Amino acid sequence: TLGTPVLGKELIEAIRRITPAPIRHVVVSHYHADHFYGLPPLKDLGAEIWAHSAARSYLDSAAAKLRLEERQRSLAPWVDAAMRLVPADRWLEGEVSFRLGGLTFRVFPVGPAHTPEDLAMAVEEENVLFVGDLMFAGRVPFVGDADSKSWITAIDRIVTFNPKIMVGGHGDVSRDAAADLRMTRDYLVYLREKMGAAAADLEDFEVAYAKTDWSRFAHLPAFEAANRRNAYNTYIRMQGGDK
Repeated sequence: TLGTPVLGKELIEAIRRITPAPIRHVVVSHYHADHFYGLPPLKDLGAEIWAHSAARSYLDSAAAKLRLEERQRSLAPWVDAAMRLVPADRWLEGEVSFRLGGLTFRVFPVGPAHTPEDLAMAVEEENVLFVGDLMFAGRVPFVGDADSKSWITAIDRIVTFNPKIMVGGHGDVSRDAAADLRMTRDYLVYLREKMGAAAADLEDFEVAYAKTDWSRFAHLPAFEAANRRNAYNTYIRMQGGDK
């Protein structure tokens, strides 16, 4: 639903340019601020919000409150004091299918991966697959404190779907799911290989980061913003025994 209520309203306007039909459901792929802060105007329209139950604890956490405070500063006035964090109306545990508009929608968990609560959604008759932030098309993924090992496993599962069109959380839609998933997967594997080796050898992170050859990924958008943090968090996780 994008990262601010204003963008949520713009999403509604974009939908309205295609169809006047009511918006019945919103399926939240995961509760990162750039994906669910646009929920309030959709909720105000009467849409039923669905998300994975693993996100419930986050909404009540200090981390969620701190992120909201940060966004109220960094994204003011688009995220303001009136901003509310919208929980799901229906918390999902496993796979759910429903029919709407003559189509079958299948919603299923794929986490823990990018987050513990990752959901994907298949539009069966159209062979379209929404995968949230499992795929970052044409840019460096944001890994943060993700479970990158399980993320790689989730990618291996998703690639077998061979969708006609795959929609990720960032970047263009993909008409070559295998290739676009491979880029995300290769990046995660490389992070784990290099930072895992450094952690196993008790090598200082700064030394390990500086000597790692990042040239394969350095040209991608968001490399400067994300790569160092991704590497550090992977190093810390693998120091802690995430093999």
